Amino acid sequence: MAGKQEARAAVLVVGPDGVVSGWSESGRLLLGWPAEDAVGRPVTDLLAAPPPPGFPESSGSGPGQAELLPLRHRDGSTVDALVSAHPLFGADGRLLGHAMTVHRWERRPVIADLAFEQCPFALGVYDPELRFLWVNASACRVMAHSEEQVLDEKYRELFPDLDDRAYTDKLSEVARTGDPARLITVFRPLGSDYANAWATSMWPVRDAEGRVRAVANWGFDMSAEYWARQRLLMLNEASGGIGRTLDVLGTAQELARTPVPGFADLVTVDLFDEVLRGEEPPLSPASGEAIALRRAARHSTAYDTDQASGHPAPVGHAPDSVAARCMATGRSTVQLATEPGPGGEWAFGPGLAADPAHWPPGNPLIDESLAAQRTTGRITVPLRARGALLGVVAFSRSDRPEAFTADDLILAEELTAKAAVAIDNARRYARERTTALTLQRSLLLQRLPVQEALEVASRYLPAGTGSEVGGDWFDVIPLSGARTALVVGDVVGHGLHASASMGRLRTAVRTLADVDLPPDELLTHLDDLVIHLASDLQPAGGFQPTGEFGATCLYTVYDPVSRRFTLASAGHPLPLVISPDGTRAPVPARPGPPLGIGGLPFEAVELELPEGSLLALYTDGLVGSRERDADQGVAALLRVLNRPATSLEGLCDTVIDAMLVERRTDDAALLLARTRALDPQHVADWDVPPDPAQVPRARKFALDQLEAWGLEEASFVTELVVSELVTNAIRYGEPPIMLRLIRDISLICEVSDASSTAPHLRRARAFDEGGRGLLLVAQLTQGWGTRHTTYGKTIWCAQTLGEPQTL
Repeated sequence: MAGKQEARAAVLVVGPDGVVSGWSESGRLLLGWPAEDAVGRPVTDLLAAPPPPGFPESSGSGPGQAELLPLRHRDGSTVDALVSAHPLFGADGRLLGHAMTVHRWERRPVIADLAFEQCPFALGVYDPELRFLWVNASACRVMAHSEEQVLDEKYRELFPDLDDRAYTDKLSEVARTGDPARLITVFRPLGSDYANAWATSMWPVRDAEGRVRAVANWGFDMSAEYWARQRLLMLNEASGGIGRTLDVLGTAQELARTPVPGFADLVTVDLFDEVLRGEEPPLSPASGEAIALRRAARHSTAYDTDQASGHPAPVGHAPDSVAARCMATGRSTVQLATEPGPGGEWAFGPGLAADPAHWPPGNPLIDESLAAQRTTGRITVPLRARGALLGVVAFSRSDRPEAFTADDLILAEELTAKAAVAIDNARRYARERTTALTLQRSLLLQRLPVQEALEVASRYLPAGTGSEVGGDWFDVIPLSGARTALVVGDVVGHGLHASASMGRLRTAVRTLADVDLPPDELLTHLDDLVIHLASDLQPAGGFQPTGEFGATCLYTVYDPVSRRFTLASAGHPLPLVISPDGTRAPVPARPGPPLGIGGLPFEAVELELPEGSLLALYTDGLVGSRERDADQGVAALLRVLNRPATSLEGLCDTVIDAMLVERRTDDAALLLARTRALDPQHVADWDVPPDPAQVPRARKFALDQLEAWGLEEASFVTELVVSELVTNAIRYGEPPIMLRLIRDISLICEVSDASSTAPHLRRARAFDEGGRGLLLVAQLTQGWGTRHTTYGKTIWCAQTLGEPQTL
């Protein structure tokens, strides 16, 4: 037996008649036959099976080639050997017989055969044309075919309908190139009810000369690991894809879209109506209570659509429904359409990822009604954030056979938790934005004041959804002498703070405008105010400011009598001035520093405009965007302003439609004005000599002018007012003194002198000879005031006329 084990090869000689004529010791060791028993016997007696045709001459197809034959050992056992025959010739070329070599064919041990056959991995060997040469039992289970059914068959011809083209293409590539490869594919094999993720390794099988004779591969089902990775990828996608906009409905739709189709086939998101309105959500419902929600989002593989347009439709959940119980208890529920199998696996899903021991208490709930809905499973998760219940989310599967697993429940809860925080942030933002917008609109100009100097139209649009309200504002302020101030500004920052700051600045501008300061001086005072406001924002220690506070402002004044347009800018874009012929009039000014810098002067410039000139004042939110810079925006605005328009209101709408992008992130304010000129016949002035004797002549001048204008009903009050103002100018002022009457929507009386000392009201005592003049003027007119000029001051008063006058 030891010799049998040690013998590996033997040599024997066979005559032309097929009889053994020579025998070696190795033959005895290999087959157990001594030379005396082997020589003289037909060589076919050594075979354990009928000889193949042409044996022994045909053994091997050529020199060095061998044929596998079973040989008979002397003890009756069989020895598989590789046999090759080599012809022997004499000197005359006559065939003397054959020299035969016998090599033991060492088969793998039986245990190795069993190991390969019982391997849980799918093993297979293909020829270069992808014909099956060998497969194990696991591979047969995957293919749902026996070994006899697949051997010598081409893979693609045997399985033409399988969606595994990537697998067969890679096998062909390995056979062609000889390079090993690895592959991960997801497909539904014939032996499975659901899609599997397969990890496959392939390598070439070479012969002694290095030629690729076959391709071998092994593969295993890595579905549990693959889907775990997919869950992580989905969570990562949710982190960047849910909550991109501060919009409740938009965030709900992002939650509905993210898990479809990779995780679920249908997702619905139902929210309380209060959440949709940006209000505080109601208290959590009690058990057994019906709940009314609204369907904020719905997305499925079948319809590929989000919530329909319009207000979300109402959705009711009965007291005994799964959704109502989830919201009442705050716990998620998983419904499955089938029971687990005997091995713990779920009938429709991979067992590795669905161990029932991992389920939380009360889950899963077997619901036979799901089958009637063609649904394999549903996960219902309450939508909660910061301790408040916002609604409920349902994840359903219908198109795929695999049921939800315990790991799937964890993923659904993670997705819902991320979305809940984003929805609550959007709700809080909506509430703050609504509050800030309400505050801002209450502080903005509600309607344009009555004045005749300019035809005015305006628009204000807050930032788009998802952006906070800014601090843009504009104003139209009637001034003395029939003049009108146009103001536009922008506060740094957004939100309630910006809206409140905008209200402060607008009030300050109106107060300073009432004093009738020149534009550059007004901005200087406003700059001081902003510096004080910024210091008020610092905490008590004064070390760290709570936030930036600054603003820009453009203040302009138009005088219809002189057609003079005066302006000064504190860091704000200059106005666009377009002449009646459509050409742009240059504005020879530079914007000064923004408000809040301090210590830098502001420059005021004055232009004389033809009647009918178009003025455009705006904030940077109108011309600037991510798609274009400010200069490009100004050029685009100029092009739009030159379009034909029936009115300024229509032109405002045209500008807004053309200039504002859909997703703007800043407020935009627009103020358009077309200049008018006061008829020279509606203005009368007279130089008053500095002599008290000229007061009666001043009264007569005023009465004659009123008679020429047909305003005799205003003669009594005008005569008294002119007498008092001219008397004060002669007595307390300095020459030159001028009296001017202006007929506008009101009757304006102005007396100017070269003194900068302004009068003021005071209480006159019983025996005082003076002190009653301005009090009388204030009592008899609808308004009065003082404005300082470059050469002195002007005291004015205005009387309201019965009917507005047409210029």
